[in-house]
Amino acid sequence: MDIKRTFLIVALAIVSYTMVLQWNKDYDQSDMPVPATQSTAATLPSDTPTLSGSAADVPTAPGETPASEVPKSISSNGQPIHVRTDVLDVNIDPRGGDIVQLGLIQYPRRQDRPETPFTLFDNGNERLYLAQSGLTGANGPDARQTGRPVYQSVQQNYTLSDGQDRLVVDLTFSENGINYIKRFTFHRGLKLECSDIEKAQKKISCINPDAYQVQVSYLIDNQSDQNWNGIFYAQLKRDASGDPSATTATGVSTYLGAAVGTPEEPYRKVSMKDIDKQNLQETVQGGWVAWLQHYFVTAWVPNNNETHQLQTRKDSQGNYLVGFTGPQISVAPGTKAETSATLYAGPKLQEHLKDLSPGLELTVDYGFLWFIAQPIFWLLQHIHSILGNWGWSIIVLTIIIKAIFFPLSAASYRSMARMRAVSPRLQALKEQYGDDRQKMSQAMMELYRKEKINPLGGCLPILVQMPVFLALYWVLLESVEMRQSPWMFWITDLAAKDPFFILPIIMGATMLVQQMLNPTPPDPMQAKMMKLMPIIFTFFFLWFPAGLVLYWIVNNCLSIAQQWYINRRIDAAAKTA
Repeated sequence: MDIKRTFLIVALAIVSYTMVLQWNKDYDQSDMPVPATQSTAATLPSDTPTLSGSAADVPTAPGETPASEVPKSISSNGQPIHVRTDVLDVNIDPRGGDIVQLGLIQYPRRQDRPETPFTLFDNGNERLYLAQSGLTGANGPDARQTGRPVYQSVQQNYTLSDGQDRLVVDLTFSENGINYIKRFTFHRGLKLECSDIEKAQKKISCINPDAYQVQVSYLIDNQSDQNWNGIFYAQLKRDASGDPSATTATGVSTYLGAAVGTPEEPYRKVSMKDIDKQNLQETVQGGWVAWLQHYFVTAWVPNNNETHQLQTRKDSQGNYLVGFTGPQISVAPGTKAETSATLYAGPKLQEHLKDLSPGLELTVDYGFLWFIAQPIFWLLQHIHSILGNWGWSIIVLTIIIKAIFFPLSAASYRSMARMRAVSPRLQALKEQYGDDRQKMSQAMMELYRKEKINPLGGCLPILVQMPVFLALYWVLLESVEMRQSPWMFWITDLAAKDPFFILPIIMGATMLVQQMLNPTPPDPMQAKMMKLMPIIFTFFFLWFPAGLVLYWIVNNCLSIAQQWYINRRIDAAAKTA
């Protein structure tokens, strides 16, 4: 009995501690050191675009309208070009044509303010986070001594109209007989055939696969009398500020940092600490680069049939860059060429990420138990497609998992029930032998042998189920589908803590009932520790996501019913014996 109880207490403590420790280990988000100036040459540009450029900064090329004669437009006042679809709210800086702000309309920053989109890219006071792209090389306009090109646009504001499937935004620039078009292609996010209820539930079937993809293309028209040579680059640029989407429910931080994917290694994290130590330069065919944060990911995905150089580095301002440079582009006089890449900026939707590029779906990081977490998420997603509510889906999933482990749980509870039945005899042995632990242990082993009780019989089934519990914890914490998803009544966000702490208190009460069904440890110290466990776990779960607490409540209730039934049968058998 002493061995079993000690083993269970230690196991529970390890599981509780591992939940926090492993997440801190896998997803460390420590403060970044003060940036130091680096002199290392790099091929990825590092200038920070601003919104204060003017056409007067750009020299006039032959055949180009002088800046003083250009009507008031984007290029003359430096204001951002605004693009809005049904899922994205975007600002493009005319200087360089970088995306400097991007809001996710379907993912509000706060649940009580649905009209305010969550800001992914930002060039404001809170953080620097940009999606940059351009043309460098011998004749690239982004390699000019006078600074990056200032593009013109026929409109200041673009909006995806009702019934329109895609929106094309062209930015133009001409210099030295070369005409450039930087083209952004946006797509409709939500399928028109879905109902408002289905859209509100964020059903994956209602989201177009290319909803959060922006195709960025360069069309180069060489009207000069010389060859044009350049290189296409794209990068994500971010400072060391914290993750605005990180959960604080459990006091842990999810991974904030870069990642790259290659044919040989589909998914590899490159943390800010890794970039501090050394730059990454790797030549691959295809591949992708990304920046990860809780629930959301941004990624550049180049042409899969071309060879690119994936790179990471830190600039002199302390900003982190992850990007790629493409192959050499040569355009003969009188000819045209086109190059492009896809920018993904949105939620971590595994199905869409997997279709975009192999390995990109692994940015939904479930930790070292991913092989258990993935089937759990697959099952949870299919249940949700039927029920349409993530809270009820968690309950049904818990019942299914409990049913799968029913034989193991039954073995554990039978062992506990038998221990409970012989508890008075164990107490008598303790009184008989007093402090003589050796004789006490011999008598206990003899009693266990006679009653056919394995003192560790109830531990193994519990240990087997622990990986499932941990995997489900990561599924509920990492899946963006849970973000701001309501269950019922006061639970309006399953990914956040219970605002009134009702679920943690109910969970503690179910633990107390479970404890009453278990045999009382003969050791007084162990008995006191077991009585404190419901209080400790209740306090521990106060800040856990409501979805995870809901899982524990349902699991505990099912365990209580199963254990009560087994206890009753064994007690009845003991009376008739």
